[in-house]
This record gives sequence, structure tokens and C-alpha cells, in this order.
Amino acid sequence: MPIASARPPLIVARPKGLYCPVGDFYIDPWRPVPRAVITHAHSDHAGIGNGHYLATTAGERVLRQRLGDIPLQTLDYGEPVTHNGVTISLHPAGHVLGSAQVRIEVGGEVWVASGDYKVEPDPTCAPFEPVRCDTFITESTFGLPVYRWQPASELFAEINHWWRTNAAAGRVSVLFCYAFGKAQRILSGVDASIGPLLVHGAVEPLNAAYRDSGVMLPDTQRVADIALRGADKSAYAGALVLAPPSASGSTWMRRFGDYADAFASGWMLLRGARRRRGVERGFVMSDHADWPGLLWAIGETGAQQVYVTHGQTGVLTRWLTEHGIDAHTFRTQYGDEDEGSPVPEAAPANQQVAPRHEAGT
Repeated sequence: MPIASARPPLIVARPKGLYCPVGDFYIDPWRPVPRAVITHAHSDHAGIGNGHYLATTAGERVLRQRLGDIPLQTLDYGEPVTHNGVTISLHPAGHVLGSAQVRIEVGGEVWVASGDYKVEPDPTCAPFEPVRCDTFITESTFGLPVYRWQPASELFAEINHWWRTNAAAGRVSVLFCYAFGKAQRILSGVDASIGPLLVHGAVEPLNAAYRDSGVMLPDTQRVADIALRGADKSAYAGALVLAPPSASGSTWMRRFGDYADAFASGWMLLRGARRRRGVERGFVMSDHADWPGLLWAIGETGAQQVYVTHGQTGVLTRWLTEHGIDAHTFRTQYGDEDEGSPVPEAAPANQQVAPRHEAGT
């Protein structure tokens, strides 16, 4: 199904993903294809089995860490490459290490597919770069006016205070977060002088990929390595432990004895989401743009046509239409691996939707 446009579309939606007919390639396909341009390494955007991958040089290590030995071609940010008459370049999206927006140009017409992005500063990845275009395909994970993020300085002051208070009481602080992107951003922002930084086994390989890519992170230890030394519960007292949400409530947690737990996600802005997580604290922290960030990013592109993808598509589409932008809802199968969305995306009434794949949902 082509994206509606008075001009021949540069990108259309097919059962395997977003497709560029002129270039004969896909962007973040959700099923294996011969050629794929990958915006970032979260599993709902970067799957296995493609015949050829094009991604950023900055994200090469994390992509290979997650997908293994793949046929990968990389580009520096802003470096153009031409394929079948289509000029392709990748530009910083500010989402996670190596994340990119995909710029496509044919005959002077420019389309940009955002992938996932955020506009807040993040020392672990290149900052979001607005790209002028005729058509912009934007995500809308947090596309409601209620979503507004606090400054990072305030967020990390809250996390440090929580950790310091727990440490003074001899408790372990367990902070649940996503292993790729969120965990490294937390490590880069907390005060490492408060106590030991420990991580779940799912986090440390990505820490290594970040360090190998030149990102400065404080020293961390795997919880499993401490356990192998036969340490008792006192070895964890005062530590900050980063673990994926799947560890919550598992037997893995028993080793810590007396602990406080918290969850870091943009969804923690909602009281109901905090209650469902069943943790003592919720820290509002996202690697996606909030409502003001989405509006700013879209405005900076200068696009006269916008397609809104995964997330709160309806509200953002209506807002853009009411403000003079030719906006449409565009359904994809991208999930919220890095946010664990409790809010299902509403299917547009006029679009058919293929079954959602398992990865990244």
C-alpha cells in the first residue's frame, strides 16, 4: 500500500516493512529482505536474516553484538551513498548509540524516516540532528501532551538521592531498565562515588560494546561474577544494580537480601503504570521524544507532509492536521522494546495490519 501523496511515493508500506521502490530496499524491515537500511539495533528495528545491512559506523559494535556476523555496510553520519539512483544518508537520531534517521533523495525530492528519536541531551550517543525534507516519517511513542520530560540534571539528582539513601541504610538499590541504551545512559549520569555499580548479565555485553565504541562509562561488575566468588548478601550492600525488567520478581533477586527497587521509563509518568510495575519508585526517563520534542523535531524538518507511525498516532496526526500540516497515520510493526509500552497502538480504521512479529514487542 503506497503512502498517499500527489507525487510518486519514495517509501511505501509492504508486508515486510517500509519499502523504497526506486532503490529496492527496506528500512527497518520486520521480516527478512534482500537489502535493509537499519536505524538502530533494538530488536523491533533490526532483525536477523536480511541479505545486506546498511547502518551507521557508530552503531556497528552494538549491532554486531546483537545480530552476530551479518553482511554489514556502514556509513558515517552524513556520508552519502547512491544505490539504484537513490541517494541515502544517515543522520543522528539521539535515541541510542548509533541510532539514525534515514534521508532518501531522488530527483531533488527528500524523504526522511526518523526511526526512534529523542531531542534531549544524552552523552552516550550523538545528538538529534534536524534534517530538512519534503516528507517526514515520525514516531509517536509518547505523542500525547501529558508527556513532558524533566531536565536530566533533575532526574539524576533524584536517582542519586534514592541510591544514596538506600546505601546509608545498608540496602541494595535495584533499578530496572532496558539493557540497551537506557542502562548505559543511567551509568553515564549517576554519581559513581556513592557505591559499587553492578549489572545483570544482559547489560554487561552492551556496556562492552559502548566502551569499545568510545563511550565513557564508569566501571561495572557483573552480579554473576560476585556470586561465583561465593560472596554473601553483605557484598551487595550499598550497590546500585541495573537489571532488565524481566529480572523483577525472579529468583535472581533473592541474593540481594534487603533491597529497594525502582523502574526507569517514560511510562512512569502515569500512576497506573507505576502501580502495575509493583516497584517502590518510578523514575521518568525515556529515550524517545516527549510531546514538545516531537513537535519541535517535526517543525525543524520543514516537511509539508508527515506520516506518524508507532505510538499515539491519532492525537499527533490530528494536532498536525489542525496546524496546517498534511499529516496521516502510518501503521508499522515497530514495538517498544526499550520502553515496554503498556498502551497498545490503536489500528487506523482504513489500514490493514499484518501480524506483529515477536521480536521487540
